[in-house]
Amino acid sequence: MSAVTSATHPFGSLLSAMVTPMTRDGAVDLEATARLARHLVDAGHDGLVVNGTTGEAPTTHAPEKAEIVRVVVEAVGDRAVVVAGAGSNDTAHAVRMAEQAAEAGAHGLLVVTPYYSRPAPDGIVAHVHAVAAATDLPIMLYDVPGRAGVRLTAATIDALAAHDRVVAMKDATGDVVAAAESVVRTGLAWYSGDDGLALAFLAHGAVGLVGVATQAAPEGFARLFAAWRDGDAATALDVYRSLLPVVTALNGAGFQAAAAKAALVELGVLGSSAMRLPLVPFTDDEVAGVRAALAAAGLLGVVPGAERV
Repeated sequence: MSAVTSATHPFGSLLSAMVTPMTRDGAVDLEATARLARHLVDAGHDGLVVNGTTGEAPTTHAPEKAEIVRVVVEAVGDRAVVVAGAGSNDTAHAVRMAEQAAEAGAHGLLVVTPYYSRPAPDGIVAHVHAVAAATDLPIMLYDVPGRAGVRLTAATIDALAAHDRVVAMKDATGDVVAAAESVVRTGLAWYSGDDGLALAFLAHGAVGLVGVATQAAPEGFARLFAAWRDGDAATALDVYRSLLPVVTALNGAGFQAAAAKAALVELGVLGSSAMRLPLVPFTDDEVAGVRAALAAAGLLGVVPGAERV
């Protein structure tokens, strides 16, 4: 486990759900993946999530997922915790993903509620227990009813929290009151799954954020978290407000992976916004909107070493 973790912050505090860089022909660009990982950690991230929805996990294959984990772990060393997605509505597949992520060097697993199938609470608990039994890695649950089609009940969260290796929750329900209650009741480390609610979740007992806009504004979010740790809520709020244009631009339409790639190309961090179908890159008009948001947040600039392809 990475040196940046602790009992209260098992996966660090500031994490991005990383995009998976690809070349124009749709191949995973491992060099760009490593470069992005280093860029985020250099800018203040202490954790990274790979092979999640924003990383286009539904259309990357098992060997690619393992290579992504391997190169990111090698790129950041012990400076950040690397969490690998092990999400599927096929439990056997999720178990294999967990095993392969562990073999590739991941420090933890992100386990989403099985999507589309909408299993009963007992099925969700059995699914997570099967994934947990596959490795010795700590698990961050992921409650995202907007994508999974089912929300974890309080009783289900309690049952899952009783497992020794379930240590955290990525919460994309938008319900900060329920989160506050769950933190007290379960003792799990809570992470906001919504950029725009990061400050609200921190105020309600969360310990961190797994974001998307965080990879377009890593320094800004690092300042927000530093201010919060220092007890300077006023500065944290000022920084949060300054980041709102990019938060809205990268999350408002719901196409976070495409929006994040567009932003990273505009910033010079990535050279290509290529994606795999059914996801498609932003149109010129959509890119212009992202560019305007980056400018409004004072983020436009070029990172040396990135070349457009």
